[in-house]
Amino acid sequence: MSFKNQAYKEIKAISIGVVSELTALSYRKIRYYEEQKLISPQKSKANTRKYSFSDIEKLIEISSKIKEGYLTKEIRKEMEQAERKAEAAYGLVDGLQ
Repeated sequence: MSFKNQAYKEIKAISIGVVSELTALSYRKIRYYEEQKLISPQKSKANTRKYSFSDIEKLIEISSKIKEGYLTKEIRKEMEQAERKAEAAYGLVDGLQ
């Protein structure tokens, strides 16, 4: 099955327990990456966190980079640069329409 609209990847609906199972990361490690501003879960009034499939993909990438010896600040800088490039490219495409 092919999804034309990938918006489902951004829906924050996955609990930290499921994220932990899917990524093999502890709750503490996931929260640490949040503290380092590498991911941004949605928080409810009761302070429970909800994650998206995109967050899970980022966590897997972060974990891999940490194992390769990257520091969290290096990963954050790399992610910010990639985000800026994507926003610039989106702006160019959006401007063409």
